Amino acid sequence: MKKKSLTSLQNIGKTLAQKLNDIDIRSETDLKRIGSVKAYKWLQNKEPTKKLPLCYYLYSLEGAILNKDWRELTEGEKEQLRTQSGLQL
Repeated sequence: MKKKSLTSLQNIGKTLAQKLNDIDIRSETDLKRIGSVKAYKWLQNKEPTKKLPLCYYLYSLEGAILNKDWRELTEGEKEQLRTQSGLQL
């Protein structure tokens, strides 16, 4: 079975795919294995002085895993992701 490239996934463009590659997430399989929360934390640790927008990173990663647009995540799903990430709004 061929691994899907990151840019073939919902919500993942070239910029985010490159950032994921930089932390050794190179395919859909890698992202699913690591999960959106851990991947977001790794991205944040790579650039600790930057605040990564939740919608373009955490929610997009979860949407990519679930194969849906990040804007389709429910408020409950978003709240759960923020809680798991240790983020408060």
